[in-house]
Amino acid sequence: MSDKVVLAYSGGLDTSVAIRWLKEKYGLDIIAVNIDVGNERDFSAVRQKALDVGAIKALVIDAKELFVKYFIFPALQADAIYEGQYTLATALSRPLMAKLLVDVALEEKASAIAHGCTGKGNDQVRFEVSINALAPDLKIIAPAREWGMTREETIDYAQQHNIPIPVTVASPYSIDENLWGRSIECGVLEDPWVEPPEDAYKWTKSPDRTPDKPAYVEIGFEQGIPVTLDGQKLDGVSLIQQLNELAGKHGVGRIDHIENRLVGIKSREIYEAPAATVLLQAHQALEAMTLAKDQLRFKQKVVQEYADLIYNGLWFSQLNRDLSAYILSTQRYVTGTVRIKLFKGNSSIVGRKSPRSLYNLSLATYDKGDRFDQSASVGFIHLWGLPVRTQAQVQLLGDKEGPLSIMGHKEEKKEG
Repeated sequence: MSDKVVLAYSGGLDTSVAIRWLKEKYGLDIIAVNIDVGNERDFSAVRQKALDVGAIKALVIDAKELFVKYFIFPALQADAIYEGQYTLATALSRPLMAKLLVDVALEEKASAIAHGCTGKGNDQVRFEVSINALAPDLKIIAPAREWGMTREETIDYAQQHNIPIPVTVASPYSIDENLWGRSIECGVLEDPWVEPPEDAYKWTKSPDRTPDKPAYVEIGFEQGIPVTLDGQKLDGVSLIQQLNELAGKHGVGRIDHIENRLVGIKSREIYEAPAATVLLQAHQALEAMTLAKDQLRFKQKVVQEYADLIYNGLWFSQLNRDLSAYILSTQRYVTGTVRIKLFKGNSSIVGRKSPRSLYNLSLATYDKGDRFDQSASVGFIHLWGLPVRTQAQVQLLGDKEGPLSIMGHKEEKKEG
């Protein structure tokens, strides 16, 4: 009886070829596991393809609700964005997939888990670090890292063995998608000077093909989690799906990113993230109204660490638990509604309100009702500037190079 391997199966090029290759190379029985995190695929067809190619069993696991509750929304509460651009869609899905793959492997008494990641990508790290954390005794196989074939050679292998694949040499994009975003790479996109062709995009319209009239959407949050769209209460999956469709229709969410991969190389990545772009923007606007200045500044430092942690595949670390506890604490009063305008590829905040708002009109206004005591500013400025004034008198004004030296200039000495 052959040993069994659980394969993270997407139905794409590498994992489809991997079914045949694993059988030839290792003599293993393959259990293909397709995890639905909003991939928008015909899962019955994908499942059947896995069986047709040679898997002894093909499973489809609906993990959309788990993905939203335990991965997407915590990342949204954190405002997690890698290098200021990438909303971490793929990176967030990998630890969930790893957990479900481990569950299947233990249930099926498999000896190994296989994935379709290459040796140049980030996902190999995310999968393997997570699997090793959860089940260190399971063997990990990475066919695309082992077989040494180029992408064109992999396509040829598939064609020679009558393996149906969704790519061709003429359209060789590598695509990953879930509820939080869609990533596209390879092919012409590898030249960072080339503008991405329209056929690379699926979720978003080109701005020149979007409606000539803007759309407005109101998003309601409770403790940092979106719960309503235009006043209608929705579950997380439905809310994200509807917002993806609406924002994508107006061309919102296209990202062209030169990204620093964990493995030490730069890569050109194209992303579509309509809902993520709008929700992150709305959440940040609500935080600006409900968090104090010092809270916001410190949270930004924590968030950078948190985003890097997700990108680097360290979800199952204790550091994640520690940072998540702080982030959750910051969200206690992030409740309210944000209004966003969607128009020609742009989303902009045009209104926000909160029952926990720190914005006080009577202090901010310049009109009637102004309660700000402007006379207090004199004493405040005196005390605020005291350290600067003291140091300047003792050191700056006595400096032989003069006060302008602080700006990189030397004062000219007058003779006579």
